[in-house]
Amino acid sequence: MSDDLIPIDSGWIAANPLPVHGPGTTKNSRGRVLVIGGSRRVPGALRLTGEAALRVGAGKVQLATIEAAALGLGLLVPEAAVIALPENGHGEIGAVDTQLDRLLQSCDTVVLGPGIGDPDVAAALLGVVLRTRRDDLTVVVDAMAIGCLKTVRDGVDAFAGRIVLTPHHGEMAMLCGLGEDEIEDDPRSVAADVAHAHRAVVALKGSDTFIAAPDGMSLHYGGGGAGLATGGSGDVLAGAIAGLLSRGATPVVATGWGVWLHGQSGRRLATSSGPIGFLARQLPWEFPHLLPQ
Repeated sequence: MSDDLIPIDSGWIAANPLPVHGPGTTKNSRGRVLVIGGSRRVPGALRLTGEAALRVGAGKVQLATIEAAALGLGLLVPEAAVIALPENGHGEIGAVDTQLDRLLQSCDTVVLGPGIGDPDVAAALLGVVLRTRRDDLTVVVDAMAIGCLKTVRDGVDAFAGRIVLTPHHGEMAMLCGLGEDEIEDDPRSVAADVAHAHRAVVALKGSDTFIAAPDGMSLHYGGGGAGLATGGSGDVLAGAIAGLLSRGATPVVATGWGVWLHGQSGRRLATSSGPIGFLARQLPWEFPHLLPQ
Protein backbone atom coordinates (compact mmCIF):
# COMPACT_ATOMS: atom_id res chain seq x y z
CA MET A 1 0.00 0.00 0.00
CA SER A 2 1.30 3.42 -0.96
CA ASP A 3 1.91 5.86 1.89
CA ASP A 4 0.02 8.56 -0.04
CA LEU A 5 -3.73 8.88 0.45
CA ILE A 6 -5.13 10.78 -2.50
CA PRO A 7 -8.22 12.93 -1.87
CA ILE A 8 -11.03 12.79 -4.40
CA ASP A 9 -11.50 16.52 -4.81
CA SER A 10 -11.77 19.02 -7.65
CA GLY A 11 -8.09 18.51 -8.46
CA TRP A 12 -8.45 14.74 -8.79
CA ILE A 13 -11.62 15.14 -10.87
CA ALA A 14 -9.85 17.54 -13.26
CA ALA A 15 -6.81 15.24 -13.56
CA ASN A 16 -8.91 12.15 -14.29
CA PRO A 17 -11.41 13.07 -17.00
CA LEU A 18 -14.17 10.79 -18.17
CA PRO A 19 -14.34 9.50 -21.76
CA VAL A 20 -15.75 12.04 -24.21
CA HIS A 21 -18.52 11.03 -26.61
CA GLY A 22 -18.56 13.30 -29.62
CA PRO A 23 -20.25 13.34 -33.03
CA GLY A 24 -21.25 9.91 -34.25
CA THR A 25 -21.96 8.59 -30.76
CA THR A 26 -24.61 5.86 -30.59
CA LYS A 27 -26.40 4.12 -27.74
CA ASN A 28 -24.05 1.18 -28.05
CA SER A 29 -20.90 3.27 -28.12
CA ARG A 30 -21.97 5.04 -24.93
CA GLY A 31 -21.98 1.69 -23.18
CA ARG A 32 -24.31 -1.19 -22.33
CA VAL A 33 -25.01 -2.15 -18.72
CA LEU A 34 -26.66 -5.34 -17.48
CA VAL A 35 -27.98 -5.33 -13.89
CA ILE A 36 -28.88 -8.66 -12.27
CA GLY A 37 -30.80 -8.79 -9.02
CA GLY A 38 -34.03 -8.03 -7.23
CA SER A 39 -36.42 -10.28 -5.33
CA ARG A 40 -39.99 -10.26 -4.07
CA ARG A 41 -38.76 -8.60 -0.89
CA VAL A 42 -36.85 -5.86 -2.76
CA PRO A 43 -38.45 -5.69 -6.20
CA GLY A 44 -37.46 -2.08 -6.92
CA ALA A 45 -33.71 -2.19 -6.21
CA LEU A 46 -32.82 -2.47 -9.89
CA ARG A 47 -34.70 0.73 -10.64
CA LEU A 48 -32.15 2.62 -8.55
CA THR A 49 -29.15 0.91 -10.13
CA GLY A 50 -30.46 1.16 -13.67
CA GLU A 51 -31.44 4.82 -13.42
CA ALA A 52 -28.04 5.68 -11.95
CA ALA A 53 -26.29 3.99 -14.88
CA LEU A 54 -28.41 5.93 -17.36
CA ARG A 55 -27.95 9.23 -15.52
CA VAL A 56 -24.14 9.00 -15.71
CA GLY A 57 -24.41 8.52 -19.45
CA ALA A 58 -24.66 4.80 -20.24
CA GLY A 59 -26.38 4.32 -23.59
CA LYS A 60 -28.35 1.14 -22.88
CA VAL A 61 -29.43 -0.66 -19.72
CA GLN A 62 -30.90 -4.12 -19.26
CA LEU A 63 -32.50 -5.11 -15.94
CA ALA A 64 -32.71 -8.85 -15.24
CA THR A 65 -34.98 -9.72 -12.33
CA ILE A 66 -37.69 -12.11 -11.13
CA GLU A 67 -40.70 -12.43 -13.41
CA ALA A 68 -43.09 -11.08 -10.75
CA ALA A 69 -41.22 -7.77 -10.65
CA ALA A 70 -40.37 -7.41 -14.33
CA LEU A 71 -43.50 -5.65 -15.63
CA GLY A 72 -43.61 -3.09 -12.84
CA LEU A 73 -39.91 -2.41 -13.21
CA GLY A 74 -40.33 -1.88 -16.93
CA LEU A 75 -43.03 0.71 -16.32
CA LEU A 76 -40.87 2.51 -13.74
CA VAL A 77 -37.83 2.60 -16.04
CA PRO A 78 -39.19 2.70 -19.60
CA GLU A 79 -35.73 3.60 -20.92
CA ALA A 80 -34.41 0.15 -19.96
CA ALA A 81 -35.02 -3.32 -21.34
CA VAL A 82 -36.34 -5.68 -18.66
CA ILE A 83 -35.70 -9.41 -18.69
CA ALA A 84 -37.99 -11.67 -16.66
CA LEU A 85 -36.10 -14.49 -14.94
CA PRO A 86 -37.48 -17.65 -13.29
CA GLU A 87 -38.22 -17.40 -9.58
CA ASN A 88 -37.54 -19.98 -6.88
CA GLY A 89 -39.88 -20.82 -4.03
CA HIS A 90 -38.44 -18.09 -1.81
CA GLY A 91 -39.05 -15.15 -4.12
CA GLU A 92 -35.46 -15.03 -5.39
CA ILE A 93 -33.98 -15.56 -8.86
CA GLY A 94 -33.99 -19.25 -9.80
CA ALA A 95 -31.80 -21.31 -12.14
CA VAL A 96 -30.94 -19.11 -15.13
CA ASP A 97 -27.56 -20.26 -16.43
CA THR A 98 -28.37 -20.40 -20.16
CA GLN A 99 -30.44 -17.23 -20.16
CA LEU A 100 -27.76 -15.23 -18.37
CA ASP A 101 -25.02 -16.61 -20.60
CA ARG A 102 -26.77 -14.98 -23.57
CA LEU A 103 -27.29 -11.67 -21.80
CA LEU A 104 -23.66 -11.53 -20.71
CA GLN A 105 -22.54 -11.58 -24.34
CA SER A 106 -24.34 -8.32 -25.16
CA CYS A 107 -23.20 -5.90 -22.46
CA ASP A 108 -20.03 -4.01 -21.58
CA THR A 109 -20.51 -3.98 -17.81
CA VAL A 110 -22.54 -6.17 -15.47
CA VAL A 111 -23.73 -5.29 -11.95
CA LEU A 112 -24.61 -8.19 -9.67
CA GLY A 113 -26.16 -8.01 -6.24
CA PRO A 114 -28.77 -5.27 -5.71
CA GLY A 115 -31.94 -6.63 -4.15
CA ILE A 116 -30.75 -10.23 -3.74
CA GLY A 117 -31.47 -11.57 -0.26
CA ASP A 118 -30.23 -15.17 -0.41
CA PRO A 119 -26.46 -15.84 -0.29
CA ASP A 120 -26.83 -19.14 -2.15
CA VAL A 121 -28.62 -17.41 -5.00
CA ALA A 122 -26.01 -14.66 -5.06
CA ALA A 123 -23.20 -17.23 -5.14
CA ALA A 124 -24.81 -19.17 -8.00
CA LEU A 125 -25.33 -16.03 -10.07
CA LEU A 126 -21.80 -14.84 -9.34
CA GLY A 127 -20.48 -18.15 -10.61
CA VAL A 128 -22.35 -17.70 -13.89
CA VAL A 129 -21.01 -14.16 -14.35
CA LEU A 130 -17.41 -15.02 -13.54
CA ARG A 131 -17.24 -17.98 -15.88
CA THR A 132 -17.89 -15.63 -18.80
CA ARG A 133 -14.73 -15.57 -20.87
CA ARG A 134 -14.60 -12.10 -22.33
CA ASP A 135 -11.58 -9.86 -21.96
CA ASP A 136 -13.67 -6.72 -22.48
CA LEU A 137 -16.32 -7.31 -19.79
CA THR A 138 -16.16 -5.33 -16.54
CA VAL A 139 -18.02 -6.36 -13.39
CA VAL A 140 -19.39 -4.51 -10.35
CA VAL A 141 -20.10 -6.80 -7.39
CA ASP A 142 -22.46 -5.28 -4.83
CA ALA A 143 -24.51 -6.15 -1.74
CA MET A 144 -25.07 -9.84 -0.94
CA ALA A 145 -22.83 -10.98 -3.80
CA ILE A 146 -19.71 -9.46 -2.19
CA GLY A 147 -19.49 -12.00 0.60
CA CYS A 148 -19.76 -14.82 -1.96
CA LEU A 149 -16.49 -13.89 -3.68
CA LYS A 150 -14.51 -16.13 -1.31
CA THR A 151 -16.27 -19.17 -2.82
CA VAL A 152 -15.33 -18.41 -6.45
CA ARG A 153 -11.71 -17.32 -6.19
CA ASP A 154 -10.63 -18.85 -9.52
CA GLY A 155 -13.31 -16.92 -11.37
CA VAL A 156 -12.29 -13.66 -9.71
CA ASP A 157 -8.69 -14.18 -10.81
CA ALA A 158 -9.85 -14.37 -14.42
CA PHE A 159 -11.28 -10.84 -14.06
CA ALA A 160 -8.18 -9.32 -12.50
CA GLY A 161 -8.14 -5.58 -13.15
CA ARG A 162 -11.74 -5.58 -14.43
CA ILE A 163 -13.76 -5.98 -11.25
CA VAL A 164 -15.05 -3.43 -8.72
CA LEU A 165 -16.34 -4.27 -5.23
CA THR A 166 -18.62 -1.83 -3.38
CA PRO A 167 -19.00 -3.13 0.21
CA HIS A 168 -20.20 -1.38 3.31
CA HIS A 169 -18.56 -2.52 6.53
CA GLY A 170 -20.97 -5.39 7.10
CA GLU A 171 -20.45 -6.80 3.62
CA MET A 172 -16.70 -6.39 3.97
CA ALA A 173 -16.85 -8.34 7.23
CA MET A 174 -18.56 -11.23 5.43
CA LEU A 175 -15.88 -11.23 2.75
CA CYS A 176 -12.72 -10.98 4.82
CA GLY A 177 -13.78 -12.52 8.15
CA LEU A 178 -13.02 -9.46 10.28
CA GLY A 179 -15.38 -7.85 12.76
CA GLU A 180 -17.04 -4.61 11.76
CA ASP A 181 -15.24 -2.85 14.61
CA GLU A 182 -11.89 -4.00 13.21
CA ILE A 183 -12.82 -2.63 9.82
CA GLU A 184 -13.94 0.63 11.38
CA ASP A 185 -10.56 0.95 13.11
CA ASP A 186 -8.55 0.86 9.86
CA PRO A 187 -10.77 0.91 6.76
CA ARG A 188 -7.99 2.03 4.46
CA SER A 189 -5.78 -0.97 5.22
CA VAL A 190 -8.67 -3.43 5.03
CA ALA A 191 -9.70 -2.09 1.63
CA ALA A 192 -6.09 -2.26 0.42
CA ASP A 193 -5.69 -5.87 1.58
CA VAL A 194 -8.87 -6.98 -0.18
CA ALA A 195 -7.95 -5.09 -3.35
CA HIS A 196 -4.59 -6.84 -3.44
CA ALA A 197 -6.01 -10.28 -2.64
CA HIS A 198 -8.75 -10.12 -5.27
CA ARG A 199 -6.94 -7.88 -7.78
CA ALA A 200 -9.99 -5.63 -7.71
CA VAL A 201 -10.80 -1.99 -7.12
CA VAL A 202 -12.54 -1.75 -3.75
CA ALA A 203 -14.78 1.11 -2.62
CA LEU A 204 -15.27 0.59 1.12
CA LYS A 205 -18.30 2.73 1.94
CA GLY A 206 -18.85 4.57 5.19
CA SER A 207 -19.09 8.10 6.55
CA ASP A 208 -15.79 8.39 4.67
CA THR A 209 -15.17 6.19 1.62
CA PHE A 210 -11.81 4.58 0.93
CA ILE A 211 -10.99 3.31 -2.56
CA ALA A 212 -8.13 0.86 -2.99
CA ALA A 213 -6.60 -0.38 -6.23
CA PRO A 214 -4.61 -3.60 -6.73
CA ASP A 215 -1.41 -1.61 -7.37
CA GLY A 216 -1.55 -0.05 -3.89
CA MET A 217 -3.14 3.28 -4.82
CA SER A 218 -5.52 4.60 -2.16
CA LEU A 219 -8.16 7.29 -2.65
CA HIS A 220 -10.33 8.99 -0.05
CA TYR A 221 -13.66 10.81 -0.25
CA GLY A 222 -14.74 12.72 2.82
CA GLY A 223 -18.40 11.77 2.64
CA GLY A 224 -21.60 13.26 1.33
CA GLY A 225 -23.38 13.59 4.66
CA ALA A 226 -25.68 11.57 6.87
CA GLY A 227 -28.49 11.74 4.31
CA LEU A 228 -26.73 9.12 2.20
CA ALA A 229 -27.18 6.57 4.99
CA THR A 230 -30.54 5.49 3.59
CA GLY A 231 -31.96 2.41 1.93
CA GLY A 232 -31.01 2.07 -1.73
CA SER A 233 -28.10 4.50 -1.60
CA GLY A 234 -25.59 1.74 -2.31
CA ASP A 235 -27.66 0.47 -5.25
CA VAL A 236 -27.35 3.93 -6.78
CA LEU A 237 -23.58 4.00 -6.30
CA ALA A 238 -23.17 0.59 -7.95
CA GLY A 239 -25.15 1.80 -10.96
CA ALA A 240 -23.15 5.01 -11.27
CA ILE A 241 -19.84 3.12 -11.28
CA ALA A 242 -21.19 0.60 -13.79
CA GLY A 243 -22.43 3.29 -16.14
CA LEU A 244 -19.05 5.00 -16.14
CA LEU A 245 -17.26 1.69 -16.71
CA SER A 246 -19.50 0.96 -19.68
CA ARG A 247 -18.59 4.34 -21.17
CA GLY A 248 -14.94 3.31 -21.15
CA ALA A 249 -13.57 4.72 -17.90
CA THR A 250 -10.96 2.60 -16.14
CA PRO A 251 -12.07 0.85 -12.93
CA VAL A 252 -10.20 3.35 -10.73
CA VAL A 253 -11.52 6.40 -12.58
CA ALA A 254 -15.07 5.03 -12.77
CA THR A 255 -15.06 4.21 -9.06
CA GLY A 256 -13.57 7.54 -8.01
CA TRP A 257 -16.01 9.49 -10.16
CA GLY A 258 -18.92 7.32 -9.01
CA VAL A 259 -18.12 7.93 -5.36
CA TRP A 260 -17.66 11.65 -6.00
CA LEU A 261 -20.94 11.99 -7.94
CA HIS A 262 -22.79 10.04 -5.27
CA GLY A 263 -21.35 12.11 -2.43
CA GLN A 264 -21.73 15.48 -4.15
CA SER A 265 -25.32 14.62 -5.01
CA GLY A 266 -25.94 13.93 -1.35
CA ARG A 267 -24.50 17.33 -0.49
CA ARG A 268 -26.66 19.08 -3.10
CA LEU A 269 -29.81 17.39 -1.83
CA ALA A 270 -28.91 18.20 1.77
CA THR A 271 -28.81 21.85 0.76
CA SER A 272 -32.03 21.83 -1.23
CA SER A 273 -34.10 19.31 0.74
CA GLY A 274 -32.56 19.13 4.20
CA PRO A 275 -29.70 17.08 5.64
CA ILE A 276 -31.72 13.86 6.03
CA GLY A 277 -34.97 12.57 4.60
CA PHE A 278 -34.22 12.71 0.89
CA LEU A 279 -34.56 9.40 -0.95
CA ALA A 280 -31.99 7.33 -2.77
CA ARG A 281 -33.99 7.62 -5.97
CA GLN A 282 -33.42 11.39 -5.93
CA LEU A 283 -29.64 11.02 -6.18
CA PRO A 284 -29.36 10.08 -9.89
CA TRP A 285 -31.25 13.22 -10.91
CA GLU A 286 -28.31 15.25 -9.65
CA PHE A 287 -25.68 13.42 -11.69
CA PRO A 288 -26.14 15.27 -15.02
CA HIS A 289 -25.69 18.61 -13.22
CA LEU A 290 -22.29 17.42 -11.91
CA LEU A 291 -20.97 15.71 -15.03
CA PRO A 292 -18.70 17.71 -17.38
CA GLN A 293 -20.54 19.35 -20.25
